[in-house]
Amino acid sequence: MIEYLIIAVLVVWSAIVVFKKVFPKSANSVFASFSDFCERQGWHTLAKWLKPKMSVGCAGGCGCSSDDKPIVKNAEVKPVKWH
Repeated sequence: MIEYLIIAVLVVWSAIVVFKKVFPKSANSVFASFSDFCERQGWHTLAKWLKPKMSVGCAGGCGCSSDDKPIVKNAEVKPVKWH
C-alpha cells in the first residue's frame, strides 16, 4: 500500500513539473489562485510556498536577458592551424 502512495506522489509531482515547463503562464495563474485561496484561509506558509516566483526580464521564456546590453556574437570562424 505504501508503494502506491509513493508512486502517486511521484506521478503528481512529475505532472506539476511538466505543467510548469509546458504552460508557464497558465501555471503561474493557477498557482497564484491557489496562493490567494490559501491566504484567505489563513494558511500563510502554504500560500507563500505556492506563490509563483517573479520572473526577471521579459518573462516570455524567449531567452532574452534582464539587462539591455547587446550580445556581441563573433560570426567569423577561424581555422585551426597546426604547426
